[in-house]
Amino acid sequence: MAPVVNVNYLAVLAAAAASMALGFLWYGPLFGSQWKKLMGITDKSMKEMKMTPVQSMVGGFASTLIMSYVLAHFVDYTRAATFVDGAIAGTWLWLGFVATVQFGTVLWEGKPVKLYVINTLHYLAALVLMGGILAVWA
Repeated sequence: MAPVVNVNYLAVLAAAAASMALGFLWYGPLFGSQWKKLMGITDKSMKEMKMTPVQSMVGGFASTLIMSYVLAHFVDYTRAATFVDGAIAGTWLWLGFVATVQFGTVLWEGKPVKLYVINTLHYLAALVLMGGILAVWA
């Protein structure tokens, strides 16, 4: 029998919104130019992408909502009650599932290690932030 999980949907929404704001800063003023260079993206190629920026943002928010919802389960499973407890839960999930899986982009896709670091540390920061929010608002 699966454990009963208490999910605060407002906290899930707030955590997802906070993660999107973090992503805007991360891939904008903080590391945006480095990221674009490592990805081989130019302003011209961005305009030629199949999805519009709005479509990409909507899809990104939907996936972030799912990540926040699933993380809320793990925060509840671990009985995290403080921001630090939630951040620790997010860190363990990042280490076990994000950092390890994304390393395949370096091993098998030939992506630069610097790109891996930018992308993977973004997810660490996002999961720490979201886990903290979810624990405090549980």
